[in-house]
Amino acid sequence: MAVVQEKELACKAFLSGSPKKLLIGGKWVDAESGKTFETLNPATGEVLAKVAEGSKADIDKAVKAARDAFENGPWRKMSSYERGRLLYKLADAIEAHADEFAQLETLDNGKPIRESRYVDVPQAIETFRYYAGWATKIEGETVNVNPDFFNYTLREPVGVVGQIIPWNFPLLMAAWKLAPALACGNTLILKPAEQTPLSALRLGELACEVGFPEGVINIVTGFGENSAGEALSRHMDVDKIAFTGEDKTGKKILEASTGNLKRVSLELGGKAPNIVFADADIDAAVKGAITGIFFNQGQVCCAGSRLFLEKSIQDEFLTKLKEKAEGLRQGNGMDEKTQIGPQVSKEQQERIMSYIEAGQKEGAKLVCGGERPGGDLAKGYFVKPTVFSGVNNNMKIAQEEIFGPVLSVLNFGSVEEVAEQANKVAFGLSGAVWTKDIKKAHKLASQIKAGTVWVNCYNVFNAAIPFGGYKQSGYGRELGKHAIELYTQIKSVWVDMS
Repeated sequence: MAVVQEKELACKAFLSGSPKKLLIGGKWVDAESGKTFETLNPATGEVLAKVAEGSKADIDKAVKAARDAFENGPWRKMSSYERGRLLYKLADAIEAHADEFAQLETLDNGKPIRESRYVDVPQAIETFRYYAGWATKIEGETVNVNPDFFNYTLREPVGVVGQIIPWNFPLLMAAWKLAPALACGNTLILKPAEQTPLSALRLGELACEVGFPEGVINIVTGFGENSAGEALSRHMDVDKIAFTGEDKTGKKILEASTGNLKRVSLELGGKAPNIVFADADIDAAVKGAITGIFFNQGQVCCAGSRLFLEKSIQDEFLTKLKEKAEGLRQGNGMDEKTQIGPQVSKEQQERIMSYIEAGQKEGAKLVCGGERPGGDLAKGYFVKPTVFSGVNNNMKIAQEEIFGPVLSVLNFGSVEEVAEQANKVAFGLSGAVWTKDIKKAHKLASQIKAGTVWVNCYNVFNAAIPFGGYKQSGYGRELGKHAIELYTQIKSVWVDMS
């Protein structure tokens, strides 16, 4: 108990400090404007901390610091082994403060503490360690094309990288972005989501403590459109932008990149089909459906928000699904017993409720949920776990990303029918198939137009396995060796040997 209390006090000490500053050039500084904004606890609506509100002027300073660190600092002269060693040290530092990070994630985002503690933080640590190992394995090659020439390639860092991350997995998304970029030798400016800036700032403190050179990691908190995020996207001295978030914002970032044709990678929204055949393990599939849509309050880009059920099992499945959904314990994320917490903000809560209203107007049948809880939870941004049946694939709730705990249930009669309906959406980030027929599973997995397909499971990830989307879910692959492609460029060298 004493250890837990000590870590709680450490979290409180971080929160109770003066307004959180920006990390630019290895120094913690106020925003040029002097402005701050509040970050709230979504379970209560209470202020957690005040944070510096960065803007274009601060982005300019951060980009200049990153450029200087890339061109003139010790970072480029550092051996790949030393870069990897720093990433290992940062992973160790996060692990040493694991429960503090878990609490920051839960307080700032609202997610249940057991998700923060056993999913977000461990996977962030794993990601840094995975790419620490990659630092010494980024290689060029020799190519024998002409005996009169010696030909070889160099794989070099892109340069100065702008990274904009979302609020649903703040620490983990920071790890997905920072770790490969740093392993490849880039310098960077990280812009966390304004709703959840705290874990990124704490990560910045640890990066300074373990010895990352000044200017290699810069962190500018603030807002997106017409502010820090847009300024970073448009900056003429940024060589690459990596973005995870809403598809509409991704399109704006792509447009903003045209000034200097900076490289862009995008991981955007999803509307995943979760397909269950009559020959599946029904209880396992029900559990998978619950995980697929209610994990992190449905605020997951690969959420299984469209549940396709073979007609013969629909009634049985819905009965079991309703019982499980209504049995989820909803409450403050800091309660160890909480299974589903609040949405991240009042704005997100209202957005979700508008979709629930739209579903009812379009004729979908409300199986459970569909409202804000009352009592002690009324002051937070909660939405009850919601399931709609009788949904057709043309409804708004079946086509648009809700990003909340709202499940649309559709039915199907054949493999061909469900394959067509699964793909009849603008997104293509993920999907899942539940069946005991392995031939059918492989066939459907090949037909689903998505970057990830799970078979008889859902929401399984590993730092070594690539993740990304088809269609309007973006392009580029994070994680695995494929992320190295995002943060390096190839140079061909010809040497006359004649």
